[in-house]
Formats: sequence, C-alpha cells, structure tokens
Amino acid sequence: MLQLRKGLGANKLNHKLAAKVDTISVGQLSSGDEAEVVEFLAQRPIHTVAMMSLIHDNGLESPMNRGTFYGCRDLNGRLEGVALVGHATLIETVSDRALAALAQVAQQCSNTHMIMGEKERMADFWGHYAASGREQRRACRAWLFELSWPIEARGRVEGLRRAKVAELELVMPVQAELAFAESGINPMQVDLQGFRKRCLRRIEQGRTWVIIENGKLIFKADVISRTPEVSYLEGIWICEDRRANGNGLHFMSDLMRRLLEETKSVCLLVNEANKLAQRFYRKCGFHFRATYETIFLPSLEHAHN
Repeated sequence: MLQLRKGLGANKLNHKLAAKVDTISVGQLSSGDEAEVVEFLAQRPIHTVAMMSLIHDNGLESPMNRGTFYGCRDLNGRLEGVALVGHATLIETVSDRALAALAQVAQQCSNTHMIMGEKERMADFWGHYAASGREQRRACRAWLFELSWPIEARGRVEGLRRAKVAELELVMPVQAELAFAESGINPMQVDLQGFRKRCLRRIEQGRTWVIIENGKLIFKADVISRTPEVSYLEGIWICEDRRANGNGLHFMSDLMRRLLEETKSVCLLVNEANKLAQRFYRKCGFHFRATYETIFLPSLEHAHN
C-alpha cells in the first residue's frame, strides 16, 4: 500500500513557517464570499471542479457540502488558499504558507474520511497534517484524465439516458460496490440513509446516466461535479457480460458527446495500477493531466484506539 511522507522533518519545518504564519489569516468563508472564492478557484478548473460544483449547487454554507469552507488570506485580504474541510477534505493554494495553515485547520476535523490532492502538494500537506499524530487507514494514487472537443464520432446508443427516481434501487448497490473497492468502506453499511439521499439527489439533478435493459442495469456513470467549464465523472460501471465486446467504448463515446454539449471538458480519475482502465480511457479520447493522491483516514475519535 502506498504511504506518503509522514511528518519527516515536520517540527523543523513548522519552526521555519512560524514567522510567516502571522502574515496570513485563516477563517471560515461565508455566503458573501462566493464570487471571490469562485474567481480564485476558476484559475484551475479541472483541479477545483469538486469545490466549484458544491458552491454552485449549495453555496458556501450548507450541510450538503459535508464540510466547512475556509479561506487563507494575505495581509491585503487576497486569497492564497481555499479548503473544504470535512468528510472529503480538498485544498487549493497558491503558496506553501497557505497549505501549511489550512493543514493545521484540517487537523481539528474529527469526521474526515478522505483527503485528496495533487501528488506534489499532498506530500507537503501530509507533512504538516500528520504532525498532530494522525495516521492513514489506506492510500492510493490515481491519474487525472481529461477529454475535450474534438472527439471521434460514433453512433448514438439506444437506451442511454438519465436515470429515473424509480431506478434508485438498481443504482445504489453498484455505486456502493465501487465505493467499497476504492475506500474499503461500504456506504450502505455505515450510512445507508445518507448514501440513499446522495444517490437520489444526483438522480434528481439529472447527473446519473444509465442503460437499463429488461430491468437490468447495463451501464452507469455519475456526473459527481459539474461547472460550465468541467464535468467530473465517477462511478463508471459496465455489467460484466458487456465488458469484452466493445460496448463500453460505444457507451462512453456517446455519453461524452452529450456531456460536451453542456460543458467544455470532462475529467475523471483512474487508479494508477489499473492499466486496463487507463488504456480504455485513452481509447475514448482522454489525455493524462496530473497524478493525484487520496488518503483515507480513521475517524479522530478512533484514531488512537
């Protein structure tokens, strides 16, 4: 299992940063900050699509964000970093000192399930974050792929459509299976009602795409996050008896064409070890953009048990 740098030289590094911390401030962001935060995050749209989509859908202050947005500012009040700290902790910064300061805020969150970021930044973030004694439950590395126009023209797929509310029970077990494979936790076992609500909301938002034949789920993909610039996909699944006959490429090609009518590009993460999936997405027209690290954590109240 991949292990990131854990606090190596962290005390020495924290002493060096101490003189700089008093030149910045960190505080919770509120509803009046949306325009400023969106402008900051829009500088790197494929890397910030998750935070941007949450702000677009829910605003900066909402329980549906499953966390709290914080901003790090310089002496002139300009943003140097934005973080969502909570179930999924995400950080975007333009300075090392902002990364260090936001890592210290993230240390105090007791319900963090995962931390995700670009490989180069996550090593530094973990050096600050783990100084408090927090440990990883597991970690993985993934490649960020992006697709944009032009794409290869293929025929429309009969039956590819947005899922209906009545099809929630077909979608949920598959999504839970994919989540378990990635994180080692089955959300239907630990948070059934919350998981149901999140799956239902995506269906109601028109972000879950399916092919269903004779009551059987054949294909599924979720637009987890969406902005006018980028759609971010997760939960892509094809039933086993359709994986070897080229159907997957046809399904994805038509879905990409439809999504690109609404947004400028589509991105997704592929596990670094999954060479088969990487080849598949390259055939679909995706291109490598960056390497990401995801760290899964035990909850703080159980971290030392």
